[in-house]
Amino acid sequence: MSDADVRAFIEALARANPNPRSELDYASPFQLLVAVVLSAQATDAAVNKATRGLFAAAPTPERMAALGEEGIAPFIRTIGLWRAKARAVAALSRLLVERHGGAVPADRAALEALPGVGRKTANVVLNVAFGQETMAVDTHIFRLANRTGLAPGKDVRAVEEALVRRIPRAYLRDAHHWLILHGRYVCKARKPECWRCVAKPWCRYEGRNAEAPQAHPRRA
Repeated sequence: MSDADVRAFIEALARANPNPRSELDYASPFQLLVAVVLSAQATDAAVNKATRGLFAAAPTPERMAALGEEGIAPFIRTIGLWRAKARAVAALSRLLVERHGGAVPADRAALEALPGVGRKTANVVLNVAFGQETMAVDTHIFRLANRTGLAPGKDVRAVEEALVRRIPRAYLRDAHHWLILHGRYVCKARKPECWRCVAKPWCRYEGRNAEAPQAHPRRA
């Protein structure tokens, strides 16, 4: 995809969703951090359901650390890898209190030093909580970037760097939301719904001109 097409592709997504936001529910940078850690291999809807009670019981790092792994676990049993996630959330909460006075650091190295926090999670927090122009690449964005020709890459880091390099600076902060939502609801893994894609004119996917499936009439 040419640079001009990249701009047109992103601008089409921006026009369709001018005020994008995360689908995770949170009320502070700390709650966002916890929600993103819990979202690994889980849907945002499942995480929101679990954190509703968790954040009511422990809205701050201090309260979460006091709750501890055993206290966190019952709230998140409905999501995948809940035992490991309860351990990570308890540990990162303790370290936030001990190392950062209970504040979430706006620094990549400090974030990635926390249990359960990798590059993707750090990118989400830096972008959403602190307004930094980072690009968190999940499976949806990795697939979309390669399928469409927007920013092909052999691994997540290569795609991240290509997206940051190719997306116009004015759109970079919100691009993560546009791309993840587009990948989640339109440019799906098995059956991309190209017939309702607002960015199709600039896409390089070979099957982009497929028509919408026809509804079968009900039998009387």
